[in-house]
Amino acid sequence: MARSAPTVPYKPRPGEIPTNPGVYRFRDGDGRVLYVGKAKNLRARLSNYFAPLHTLHERTRRMVTTAASVEWTVVATDVDSLQLEYQWIKEFDPPFNVRYRDDKSYPFMAITLADEAPRVIVTRNRRISGAKYFGPYPKVWAVHDTIDLMIKVFPIRTCSDSSYKKAMSTGRPCFPGQIGRCGGPCSMKVTIEEHRAIVEDFIAFMSGGDQRFTKELTARMREASAAMDYEAAARYRDRLQAIDAVLNKSALVLAADTDADLFGIAEDELAATVQHFVVRGGRVRGVRATTIEKEIDISGGDLVDQVLQRTYGNAASADIPRQVLVPAMPEDAADLEEWLRTRRGKAVTIQVAQRGRKADLMRTATLNAQQALMLHKTRRTSDYVARTQALTDLQEALDLAEAPLRIECFDVSHLSGTNVVASMVVFEDGLPRKDQYRSFGVGETTDDTDSLYQVLTRRLAHLDRPEEQDQATDAAAAAPAERDEPVVTTRKRPRFAYRPQLLVVDGGKPQVEAAARALRDAGHEEIALCGIAKRLEEVWLPGEDFPVILPRTSEALYLLQRLRDEAHRFAITHQRKRRRRDIQSVLAEVPGLGEARIKALLRHFGSVSALKNATADEITELPGVGPKLAAAIQAHLAQSPALPDGQEAPAREHAAAASD
Repeated sequence: MARSAPTVPYKPRPGEIPTNPGVYRFRDGDGRVLYVGKAKNLRARLSNYFAPLHTLHERTRRMVTTAASVEWTVVATDVDSLQLEYQWIKEFDPPFNVRYRDDKSYPFMAITLADEAPRVIVTRNRRISGAKYFGPYPKVWAVHDTIDLMIKVFPIRTCSDSSYKKAMSTGRPCFPGQIGRCGGPCSMKVTIEEHRAIVEDFIAFMSGGDQRFTKELTARMREASAAMDYEAAARYRDRLQAIDAVLNKSALVLAADTDADLFGIAEDELAATVQHFVVRGGRVRGVRATTIEKEIDISGGDLVDQVLQRTYGNAASADIPRQVLVPAMPEDAADLEEWLRTRRGKAVTIQVAQRGRKADLMRTATLNAQQALMLHKTRRTSDYVARTQALTDLQEALDLAEAPLRIECFDVSHLSGTNVVASMVVFEDGLPRKDQYRSFGVGETTDDTDSLYQVLTRRLAHLDRPEEQDQATDAAAAAPAERDEPVVTTRKRPRFAYRPQLLVVDGGKPQVEAAARALRDAGHEEIALCGIAKRLEEVWLPGEDFPVILPRTSEALYLLQRLRDEAHRFAITHQRKRRRRDIQSVLAEVPGLGEARIKALLRHFGSVSALKNATADEITELPGVGPKLAAAIQAHLAQSPALPDGQEAPAREHAAAASD
């Protein structure tokens, strides 16, 4: 009788789990909530977690095996499950749910509406009772500059509460009011009611109503000028200039009536960064960057779902826009729209920006998110404390005798099986040593593992150079005739020969076994070895049937990931340089075709394949290329062997991790 595949002992019995929508919680043996999730159908969703353990994603398997029980709560609607999931994540902070961390505490512009005479301030505190916030702003000076311009148009209170109380009790203007920096009732120029009206205009303008104020001020300026009240006309002119200055600080990126939040997301297997652009009145009024650390595998629409819940879970109704633009549609988009509509009190749409100016802005946000992700990873691996922790964690995880102070990582890259190259990058004490990077050309090869074996064999051969080869007898250096014996000078040991404590290969079990074979054949099995597989970020050791799973927040995993990414980048860079040299060397054989014309040809046609397919007439369109030279180019390219296409290559570049 066949035995069933193993699963967790707390798996509910068939039929116990309801098919209703609801929220579920996994708990450990101490009752701590490990993970919270929602489902339209609890039975269908939870059955995925109780599949045979060997079929689960590595990190999902770690979560369900760490847990000791699962419980669920049935709700009436899918929207209710969304709301309950958010509340429980906020309450329990489960370690296997995604973790959010703002890159910094951003400054905001706040209007203290709960005060008798509201004032405008710069603050990082989002908990001021009754305050209206604008931003966030990337820098404090950006908020101050905006306020300085805004109070020229809408003179509202800027002085402190103590100055306001003193001025109102004594009847003497506050000091900022005396120098024209405060327009509150404490300046003795307006009443509390008049000041409140100006505050409302200030808020309306910052909320995107700039067109109305521009038209009104322009009309008043013209009326004053027609009435020959030139002083009033000058004041309106100055206010218009101040408005223009404010608007010029945030260019019009979408239609003037657009109120939207746009989310650009960049992610890898361990983390994601979010760039949140707040667009009001068609202009970007605020930008916030957030870093998300992922424990269980989550991406695409599921990640967008979590980001929107986090952003709007505690948001005021006025901070929820009519439109939310995202890079991927969440599965429960309709439920999210209903949830946001309930919170806002008006309709909210969630859309993917696919074309036009919205798509352009999405690309900008995504580019910023990619740069933020790169910076986040770089900072983690460059921080001294983090580096020390990473090396210590690696020593423990790989069971090394000492921390690997010198690590070398290898990657193989090819173009559809041709133009094979490899790279070696070096990290010492957790930091890259770019002066010691090396690149390799690989000749005949059968596959990625064979290429990796060849490259490591060549690299390890440098470790066996006898020490005396690092000394040279330089008779010429002993030029003085009176010296009978030559001078023996010692050259600095080549850096390529330094012995690493750890070799890392980009790939999984096949690549690691190929590298282990190279170490055995070279007689250097004392050097530690591991591989990192990109698909699941698993760490493989030679001779092991199962990978080492490092926590997603592990500094060691971030260091290995950076090593792998740097090796891949360096290999691709080397491959592209070789392609350019190959292409240019073939074209250089055409009589009458110089370096300048070769560059012009490739720039004009964009790729070698486009140049090979071009007619003679199309080639002669390039200045300086006549019919005779065009025919020679065509004939030479037709006789040349197939060349890698520089324009199309990036889409087909392939690293050694393809077989993970």
